[in-house]
Amino acid sequence: MLEVKNLMVFFENALAINDLSMEVHKGEIVGVLGSNSAGKTTLMNTISGLIIDMRKKEDRRGGERITVLGELKFEGKDIANTKPSERVKKGIVLSRERHPIFPDSSVEENSKIATYLRRDSEIKKSFEFVYTVFPRLKELRNRKAGFCSGGEQQMLAIGMALMTRPRLLLMDEPLLGLSPALQRDLVRAIRQIRDEGVTILVTEQFARPLLPIIDRGYVIENGTLVLSGTGKELIDNPEVKAAYFGF
Repeated sequence: MLEVKNLMVFFENALAINDLSMEVHKGEIVGVLGSNSAGKTTLMNTISGLIIDMRKKEDRRGGERITVLGELKFEGKDIANTKPSERVKKGIVLSRERHPIFPDSSVEENSKIATYLRRDSEIKKSFEFVYTVFPRLKELRNRKAGFCSGGEQQMLAIGMALMTRPRLLLMDEPLLGLSPALQRDLVRAIRQIRDEGVTILVTEQFARPLLPIIDRGYVIENGTLVLSGTGKELIDNPEVKAAYFGF
């Protein structure tokens, strides 16, 4: 479904992604693991196309030069120069770390904002889909998003991405800052989203709750792929245990 080959991303002369190759097959949950500043968010911005908008913005203001090299294909077609909005239409949707919400709007109003690409007849089904995955959002649908807890806002952010009915959902560090209980709830939700037919690529630095549910995983350090394997292979790998489990 997704193929990344020899990807390199430079911010001026700083190398953020270094000759990275990876793939995601339809129906999988694939994890990208790495410490803070390992290049995970840059990778997600590149796959989603946000890096294109970032590059244009920097060019206009005379800021740092952003260079992207390598191949990026979705379902066999080159998308390296495809605009972010066009990638969303193709079904590639990013739920960003600390995804912005509209605090003065209700949970339901926030969700509706994400349906601009969908026909009216499809919106009801999208809400049913999101409320199946996150029943709590249905209970909170009339509450202002700014009054929701951090965990509830994270659910809302992912729910907004799901309202577009993505084919490939990109999740950038969804567990960040959540309590262990909320992390467990969200991990269950990720599995349920996959079971509903959505392929998932998720980045995370807190690997313990995520590894049991991923089909395959990639470990990156300083933008470089250092290890890959199935979820079980990574769980059993002593280097992964030492780096991410503390033993």
